[in-house]
Amino acid sequence: MMVNQIDKMGDKNTGNTPTSYELKQKKQARQRWLLLSPAMTLLLFAASGPLLIVLVYSFLTAGDYGGVVWKFSTEGWFSVIWQRDIFSDVVNLSDAHIRVLLRSIKLSFFTTILTLIFGFPTAYFIATRSPERRSIWLFLITIPFWTNLLIRTFAIMEVIRNEGIVNSILLSLGLIDQPIQMLYTDFAILAGMLYVYLPLMVLPIYASMERFDFRFVEAGYDLYANRWQTMRRIILPIIKPGIIAGSILVFIPSLGAYVTPRILGGGKSMMLGNLIELQFGQANNWPLGAALSFFLLAMVMIFLLIYIRLTAKSRNTHV
Repeated sequence: MMVNQIDKMGDKNTGNTPTSYELKQKKQARQRWLLLSPAMTLLLFAASGPLLIVLVYSFLTAGDYGGVVWKFSTEGWFSVIWQRDIFSDVVNLSDAHIRVLLRSIKLSFFTTILTLIFGFPTAYFIATRSPERRSIWLFLITIPFWTNLLIRTFAIMEVIRNEGIVNSILLSLGLIDQPIQMLYTDFAILAGMLYVYLPLMVLPIYASMERFDFRFVEAGYDLYANRWQTMRRIILPIIKPGIIAGSILVFIPSLGAYVTPRILGGGKSMMLGNLIELQFGQANNWPLGAALSFFLLAMVMIFLLIYIRLTAKSRNTHV
């Protein structure tokens, strides 16, 4: 009885009264929110604000000479995939938009594959060097980031144009009789994006390989595994998160690329970024441009969700 009375008195004294630890936690939480408030305000007005304006524009009516008319319309979203005949008002699939979408996905996919093909051995080579030499190789990999994207694109243009380095060497060796037309083709866009986005593939794969214990490789050889089996059964499963991260970092920017397709494609091979710019520029169809922008954003979000799912599965597999 005496013990129960003491417990009840203790419960009354400490019932709803916050402890000093709880008060300290609440104070720290308020301080964290106070420190985060400038960044949150900046994100709200500088990032979310423009996106909200673009979203509103996508549901308005296009003006005759650009801009928008403040009248609700879903024509912008409708025109992303569909088109109406001017005379008969018949609805058909928008072949031009679908071709641009498929070309963007195709070029982004092949850019990701090629950067993986070239980036994986590069990252493996750097990770197997001595710690002193790794920093030198990483320094060389990051040098292209020191130069503006426009300058790098013009550099590729000088390499593959008709009078460029590649054609000049082939002509001097007698391998061709006339210059090969590489500029203003899908090949030129692919080569440009491969050069621009290759470091974004190398660095995540290297980050995974740097933590890799190469004694597992020696153990695989001791168990009579050949090089391909060691690569497939030991190295690739462990560095899979780095490969997925590099693929996402390459695929998403290349999907919305504008500068490289504009210069190396010459307006003939248009991608989604160029199509959006065209709607806000010469076509004067701002609602369609805004709808295409959010369509691209939705595609990016889908690929990011796929990336999250894949990384979560790989973590659960290794746990």
